[in-house]
Amino acid sequence: MGRYLLSLRRFWGTSLASQLEYQLNALIELVAMGANLGGSLLVLWLFYRQGVALGGWSWNAALVVLGAYTCLNGFTSTVLQPNLSRIVTHVQEGTLDFVLLKPIDSQFWLSLRSFSPAGLPEVLLGLGLMGWAARADQGGLQPQQLLATAVVMLAAAATLYSLWFVIATTAIWFVKTWNATEVLRAALSAGRYPVSAFPATLRLLFTLALPVAFLTTVPAETLLGRGSASWILASLAVASAALVISRAFWRLALRYYTSASS
Repeated sequence: MGRYLLSLRRFWGTSLASQLEYQLNALIELVAMGANLGGSLLVLWLFYRQGVALGGWSWNAALVVLGAYTCLNGFTSTVLQPNLSRIVTHVQEGTLDFVLLKPIDSQFWLSLRSFSPAGLPEVLLGLGLMGWAARADQGGLQPQQLLATAVVMLAAAATLYSLWFVIATTAIWFVKTWNATEVLRAALSAGRYPVSAFPATLRLLFTLALPVAFLTTVPAETLLGRGSASWILASLAVASAALVISRAFWRLALRYYTSASS
């Protein structure tokens, strides 16, 4: 474990130094982040301006859901996209061979090799929006709510990572997975709104097939004190199952990988 933590520190240290060389890119990312959040707030405001309560959620409660989505979107920009999008490049150029030959777990290397600080403000903004909106809705937050929410948000991040990694792994068969990744991002954008705001068929889809509910709605309900212990346990179970599946899928994919050198 110590060797992996040391490797992670060096990975992210070099990535951070490289990213900070291009400060204009960071500014552009901040502007894009602000525009994205502003657009989401505008759409949500248009619903509530017409007197529509999405799924019975108040304005402040719905902002908690949007905050959870913003936080996970920042996590995607910080860790998932910089790393998992490169699996396709490794397969195309044959450099995946060098990754597999390294004395370190290949899934760990491919998942955490790079780090983009541009998404960190979005993570912090999302967490801040969650906290502010929850206090405005509830009037105060209990320590147990914060602890439970932290656990559920970590589970949501693990679930989101697993979805991205499984899609990226299919590059071993299909090489180009850009379209599939964009479809996944578009589907996950439904997490901006409470899952109860959707029709029954979509609620079932977003809970059982594509676990959007466990990414944003369940963490929001937990922070608002509405989440039951069963939903929290279900969130942990979904995250654990997703991680196991992503690991098994990666090992299966490697059986079909044709090395570029042989």
